[in-house]
Amino acid sequence: MISTALVHVVDDDPSVLDALLLLLRSAGLEGQGHPSAEDFLSAWRPHHPACAVLDVKMPGMSGLELQREMKRRGIDLPVVVITGHGDVAMAVQALKVGALDFIEKPCDEEALLLAVRDALAQDQSRVGRMVELSELRARRILLTEREREVMDLVVTGLLNKVVGSRLGISERTVEIHKAKVMHKMEARTLSDLIRMSIRLEGGV
Repeated sequence: MISTALVHVVDDDPSVLDALLLLLRSAGLEGQGHPSAEDFLSAWRPHHPACAVLDVKMPGMSGLELQREMKRRGIDLPVVVITGHGDVAMAVQALKVGALDFIEKPCDEEALLLAVRDALAQDQSRVGRMVELSELRARRILLTEREREVMDLVVTGLLNKVVGSRLGISERTVEIHKAKVMHKMEARTLSDLIRMSIRLEGGV
């Protein structure tokens, strides 16, 4: 994760921005600096894993406003905010909007790096879940209509004979369809299949 992670740092103070980027490099992390929220939005390109470190109080669009704009645009990045002494109330608002943590200036280097690593780990986990869900959806597409019907009933806990009765087919035919479902979905056990169905239904 260290070699491919990208940390977006948004701060209007050039000295703070340079210091944060230097800190990230010293910790083996790649940082991309942005002097304003607007610059970040125009430069944004998807990259995983990634996170954002935002100054909460900036001229123009504040860190809090940037968070909201990111949500509006579907930029789903974990956020850590940094704040001056008089801006803690704004940082609390940022937490309510979804920031993971806030660090007061002057930033404690270890605390900031810990928060950044936690944010990157969360993004990596989120991306992993997205990939898994995409794979599950691709497997489900391989099922025939009848196999999907069998799967949808089996995962509710119904016995094969009850599923057969519901669909107007024999219990043996249900068993055959169920075996094909297990193979195509790459489910080792019924509990695996149930978990897959829950993931597909919830989309998470």
